[in-house]
Amino acid sequence: MQELLAALKRLADRAARDDPAAPGHWLSRFVLLRLLGLVYLMAFATLVNQGPALIGEKGLLPAVGFLDDVARQLGSRAAGFAELPSLFWLSASDGALRAAGFIGVVLSLVVLAGYANALILMVLCALQISVINVGQTFYGFGWELQLVETGFLCIFLCPLFDGRPFPRRPPSVVVVWLLRWLAVRIMWGAGLIKLRGDSCWRDLTCLDFHFETQPIPNPLSPLFHALPGGAHKVGVVFNHLVELAAPFFVFGTRRMRIAAGAAMVALQVILIGSGNLSFLNWLTLVPILA
Repeated sequence: MQELLAALKRLADRAARDDPAAPGHWLSRFVLLRLLGLVYLMAFATLVNQGPALIGEKGLLPAVGFLDDVARQLGSRAAGFAELPSLFWLSASDGALRAAGFIGVVLSLVVLAGYANALILMVLCALQISVINVGQTFYGFGWELQLVETGFLCIFLCPLFDGRPFPRRPPSVVVVWLLRWLAVRIMWGAGLIKLRGDSCWRDLTCLDFHFETQPIPNPLSPLFHALPGGAHKVGVVFNHLVELAAPFFVFGTRRMRIAAGAAMVALQVILIGSGNLSFLNWLTLVPILA
């Protein structure tokens, strides 16, 4: 595996610059942006499919009425925009929602296909901010805001105009470290809230019933539920080790980082396979891969 990664890195370096010996996170940036494009695609395809029914003019919680209420409470639409920046202050019609969704889908596919510059990522981030600021209950989940933070950081991984898969400008080391810090915060937040919550996480019994009681099980959930009790306890211990212990190694040596990252990736893959938390786990892979 180490030899394969080294070979891929050398290939990326040669494709990127005149000086292939210069250090950098070229391959990391390429993989991160492709995965980010996939997550944005999930988010905006959902907006196209469900947006009008949820927050459209005749939806369950119309964005038009919500923005009108905010403007009345704050005294003007300008004050409302300052409090809740959103392109939908211009129009929150069903057509505007679908247009934003389709623009997001197209730009996401462009990023996923290998072309990403700071301008494209700024538009995607602005669209996501616009949606969550009018989405109310339906866009109040943590992964929506996490996508804003992750997408915002990734803007600074790219040149302003050069969108090639391996542009001449090297990836920012500062942004890579900020993405690693984001991974640490996500892991510690998830781990500590479990310890503060139900005692089953401390008794190692949560997985005895988690897979059959989670909000949206998937076809593999019954198989995970059918595992013996001992395997469930091992799963809880593994969860605690990944979310509470592994983050300490994120800023260690390269081998420490790879070990911590591999453990975190393994947990996210298990979560994707055993349940459905929208695009949360796919999104969490982005800073972990950094």
